[in-house]
Amino acid sequence: MEAAARRPGKRRVEETVDPVETALALFESPTRAFPVRLWNGAVLPPARDEGLRGAIALTDPRALEALLPPASERRLAEAILEGDIEIEGDAIGLLESAARWEGPHLRASLAAALVSAALRRGARHALERALAPRPRGRVHSLARDREAVRHHYDLSDAFYRLFLDRALVYSCAYFATGTESLDEAQEAKLDLICRKLALAAGERLLDVGCGWGALLEHAAVHYGVVGLGITLSEHQLVEARRRLARASPDGHVTALATDYRRVPAQEGFHKAASVGMMEHVGRANLDAYFSAIHRVLLPGGLFLNHAIADLAPGVATVPWLTRRDGGFIDRYIFPDADLVPLHLVVAAAEGAGFEVRDVESLREHYAETLAAWLERLERRWAEAVALVGERAARAYRLYLASSAVAFRLGRISVFQMLLAKRSQAGRAVGVPRSRAAWYRGAPPREVALATGG
Repeated sequence: MEAAARRPGKRRVEETVDPVETALALFESPTRAFPVRLWNGAVLPPARDEGLRGAIALTDPRALEALLPPASERRLAEAILEGDIEIEGDAIGLLESAARWEGPHLRASLAAALVSAALRRGARHALERALAPRPRGRVHSLARDREAVRHHYDLSDAFYRLFLDRALVYSCAYFATGTESLDEAQEAKLDLICRKLALAAGERLLDVGCGWGALLEHAAVHYGVVGLGITLSEHQLVEARRRLARASPDGHVTALATDYRRVPAQEGFHKAASVGMMEHVGRANLDAYFSAIHRVLLPGGLFLNHAIADLAPGVATVPWLTRRDGGFIDRYIFPDADLVPLHLVVAAAEGAGFEVRDVESLREHYAETLAAWLERLERRWAEAVALVGERAARAYRLYLASSAVAFRLGRISVFQMLLAKRSQAGRAVGVPRSRAAWYRGAPPREVALATGG
């Protein structure tokens, strides 16, 4: 037995794998336009230089396992969360270049040896609980939706303040000229929504998924509405109530912890808005979602639905990555999120009785928003790590950068859809003859808050 063990060719599999040779083989491609830095300091220059700032850095040979074809989105993301792969420099530019690359490829014998080596060593970094436990129960049940929302939004208000604008608007901004600051662009988005809804003093506004209260606060201060915001996030509810109490000391604008399926009808609402919330509904529940809002809206009222949609179903942001073991954003950022294609959203809205009055894509605006958030997060990186830990901070950096790439490449978009609940006369309240009325609006003015409904 000892003699047999010493025969040539009986070396351990790990000893037959040259990690540098493997890296050279994986990244050898005429379509690779980003540099790669290896753990030993060597740099693999791109086949064509696009002037990208930074490099994809492999800090440990273990990183090669995450790139083995067919590479999975989740395995690659987990290697980044662990620090085995670093995105040094321009994260959006590097990830966009990676998305345009044909992907890693490796001859079968070398791939088999690398897999054997990984199996012998054992999985070192399975991240089963990177941020928080997965929601449990039936998908999109009341209880699971509440848990999924809190998984994300209750991470840390202080953390979100690091990269959001001063009003804590966690949705696409509106950069009318491209020269606006993030604060200016978010205020412009809030006001654009108010103008599309033709808000008037004394009208009752429902904000579905009100976040930290920015839209309702803006509408109350500048348009004199009264109304209600709803959220499932405990953290957001506390902040929204604080801000709305300041905006409306008489209590005519407030927030409530409830699900869209349980919105109190009260006397009905003249207008409604849902900004960045429908992504949590799920396509199976779209009919119930639109019906619930249609039910509490007064005849002739308007509803603005602002949500991300999938433009390329089945196509990953990085096409050479598979999702056979789950996607990164679903697992670590937005559990149970569903980006429903626009045609299905329109069909559900019409099925609930709404008339579609306008649809506008803000795809490029969201790419700019995410780039602004990422820049602010990176600028305050040490504070982010201190607040939520290294893995969570890495996860959010990857989420912001990869989402920006998805918008840039047209994999996803965001649409503002203006819907009307018909009156008996067939009219909607406040729909202008021309869109120009929305875009030439003067800067918002403060108005006295209405004292009744």
